[in-house]
Amino acid sequence: MTMDVMNPIVERILYNIEKVMIGKRNVAQLSLVALLAEGHVLLEDVPGVGKTMMVRALAKSVGANFKRIQFTPDLLPSDVTGVSIYNPKEMEFQFIPGPLMANIILADEINRTSPKTQSALLEAMEEASVTIDGVTHRLEKPFFVMATQNPTDYEGTYPLPEAQLDRFLLKLRMGYPDQEEEIEVLNRVQQKPPIEDVKPVISIQELRNLQNQIKHVHVDKTMKRYIVEMANQTRNHENVYMGVSPRGSIALMKAAQAYAFMCGRDYVLPDDIQLLVPAVFAHRIILKSEAKFAGILTEDLLSDMIENVAVPVQRVM
Repeated sequence: MTMDVMNPIVERILYNIEKVMIGKRNVAQLSLVALLAEGHVLLEDVPGVGKTMMVRALAKSVGANFKRIQFTPDLLPSDVTGVSIYNPKEMEFQFIPGPLMANIILADEINRTSPKTQSALLEAMEEASVTIDGVTHRLEKPFFVMATQNPTDYEGTYPLPEAQLDRFLLKLRMGYPDQEEEIEVLNRVQQKPPIEDVKPVISIQELRNLQNQIKHVHVDKTMKRYIVEMANQTRNHENVYMGVSPRGSIALMKAAQAYAFMCGRDYVLPDDIQLLVPAVFAHRIILKSEAKFAGILTEDLLSDMIENVAVPVQRVM
């Protein structure tokens, strides 16, 4: 994943992240796509490859109010959202905010907690609010959740329900570094953790302004039809039990707008959509049992779909 003409603000953020993350520029770019598109990211990989460090570097780069929630089997929903406690002096209930009340949330090892606690994130991720004892509390924008999870076949993990997965704009994997990159990791952490040297390069208000600008990136009607045709392919494929919902189509459009902006354009191209389809659609698709037994992978299925859907001709803006 490369960008020919990088927006200078975006380049500053990515350069900052790369002080900590070596060889993960693609993951950093896509994580920034989600942040700018006001979506959320699910990072799935084995422990120790830098998932937590990625979100910490991103949060520090934008000067955001950052909170980390370590998901464990005994974590309760109120431990995430907050709780109302009766104050006898004031003779009324007072809301004690939970760690969810921040700009950037690291939901660490989200699949190690129960589905009941996982669902505590649903309203926050979709509506940017939480409801406690019938009272709705709005979350300050920007609100961005980056959740990490270990592969679901690991012992002590709970698969995320489909409704929860659908709230994530993108699902990404870190992967192991190559040998030279890993040597550089050792060099950088030998003296002190490089995360300590990461300083904000933009303010929260500047981030809000960028998010607002992205909403005005032009999406031609031919691009919208292209997105819908991609989604429709997943709903009618012989190997798919459940395809992409309209929420997935919306997610792909918003992600494409953010990516186009990062590339220095004010319009979306078919290439933007094609590049983002795997990260936006893969976790929203459920294959039929027989397809799984046959060894068919969702990523391969999406690659075939991209090849089969006619590419529209984009008029130059």
